[in-house]
Amino acid sequence: MPESPAELDFWSFVALANRRLHEEYGFRHQLATEVLLTLNRASDLVTYDLEAAVHRPRGRSWSGFRLLFVVWLAGPLEPKEAARLTGMSRAAVSNLGKTLIADGLLDRTPVEHDGRSVRLSLTEAGHAEMVEVFREHNEREFSWTNALTEAEQRVLVMLLDKLITSRAEFDARSRS
Repeated sequence: MPESPAELDFWSFVALANRRLHEEYGFRHQLATEVLLTLNRASDLVTYDLEAAVHRPRGRSWSGFRLLFVVWLAGPLEPKEAARLTGMSRAAVSNLGKTLIADGLLDRTPVEHDGRSVRLSLTEAGHAEMVEVFREHNEREFSWTNALTEAEQRVLVMLLDKLITSRAEFDARSRS
């Protein structure tokens, strides 16, 4: 096992962390640590790759893509609904919305039943961009998931859904 930080890779770090957490500090749930370190690492790698390969070259951020994606497919939304569906804060949606409106991709119109609220919708340019960008995005998604069989992908989705829905059992914190 590598001992110096320069010799560590992700998996040897996880093993080192689990060993030290157990032996030096007495923590008992090493597998939980391994699962969540791995889940976070996978999420970070995929997100960074999609942003760097697909979205940043177009001048967009991952967050900007997420907001456009939700508005594109769910239809016109109030910012609170967009925040819930993207997992972002309302403030983040508001700030991103301003940028995407200035870029001509989103429109903001008053909501009839509430004079204080607005509804976000894609402009024609926003719709065209999403159709174009998602073609490339989806091919990149396929490149990532193609390492798994279709059955493995379905099992992974099922397991992640189980992990996500179990959060109610222990009062997990979340934005939505």
